Amino acid sequence: MNPKISDFGMARIFGGNEQQANTIRIVGTYGYMSPEYAMEGSFSVKSDTYSFGVLLLEIAWSLWKDGNARELVDSSIVENCPPHEVLRCIHLGLLCVQDNPNARPLMSSTVFMLENETALLPTPKEPLYFRGRYDEVEDQRDTMGITLNKMTITMQEGR
Repeated sequence: MNPKISDFGMARIFGGNEQQANTIRIVGTYGYMSPEYAMEGSFSVKSDTYSFGVLLLEIAWSLWKDGNARELVDSSIVENCPPHEVLRCIHLGLLCVQDNPNARPLMSSTVFMLENETALLPTPKEPLYFRGRYDEVEDQRDTMGITLNKMTITMQEGR
C-alpha cells in the first residue's frame, strides 16, 4: 500500500482543467494551514511542509494518547522497526511544523532525511501553540471566548 497525502482543502478553488488558481481569500482547512498563510495569506513551497507535519503529528498524537504508539508502525514491519527510527520520524514531523517557514525543511529535504539515516536533523524549536501550559490555556479559552491565534471558528449544531 502506498498512500498519497494531498489537497488539505485546496481542491475546491480549482476548476475542471485548471492547474493553478488565483484568489484573494484564504482557502483550505485552518488546522493544516501554515501560520504565515492563515494569518497573512502568504503561501510558499514550505506551506505544504507544515501541513504534512501537522498530519503526521496528528496521527502520532492520537495513537500515543490512546497508549497505542506502537501501532504507528505498520504491523508487517513492527518487529523489525528500531525505536530510533520512530523517534526520527517524530523529530522530522516537529521540524515540518515550525512556525517560521525558514526553519522548516523543503519537502525534497524531508524526503532526503527520511531516506538517509545518517543525515543530521536540526533541533526543532517548540511550536507556538505548544508554549505555556495547555490545560491553563484550555480553561481560559472557555471564559475569554478567543483562540490562541486570534481567529474565531463558529461551530453550528442541529437541534
